[in-house]
Amino acid sequence: MAVDLPQGIEKVGEISEEVKNILGLSVDVGMPIYIGPSNIVHMEQEHPGVYRKYFHRLSEMLSSPDYVGVNSKDGSIEYIKAMGQYLKIAVRISSDGFLFVRSMYPITRNTVLKRERAGALKRLTKSK
Repeated sequence: MAVDLPQGIEKVGEISEEVKNILGLSVDVGMPIYIGPSNIVHMEQEHPGVYRKYFHRLSEMLSSPDYVGVNSKDGSIEYIKAMGQYLKIAVRISSDGFLFVRSMYPITRNTVLKRERAGALKRLTKSK
């Protein structure tokens, strides 16, 4: 089914079977993940160094994260990718049922390991 998206919104990823299963998500495998202009502006303004260095690799990071989790505070899906530093990509479901990248920012290795030990992050297999 084709979706007519507002101007400037683009698909940057999709929910993989592994992410759906490991997190027990109630969304369909292949559900698109989008990004909108306001989210891009937010990343560029709030995390300019990360934006300049890694934004062009956003789709790659969403397709092959090292860890995933669900944020207990807001229900967002967290994708964590080690790219010289650990980066967190927060994906939230909008009120109309679409998944959107909300932010991308650095997270410390210690935080990743602590959250993995606590069960809040799950390490993904490297099947690629």
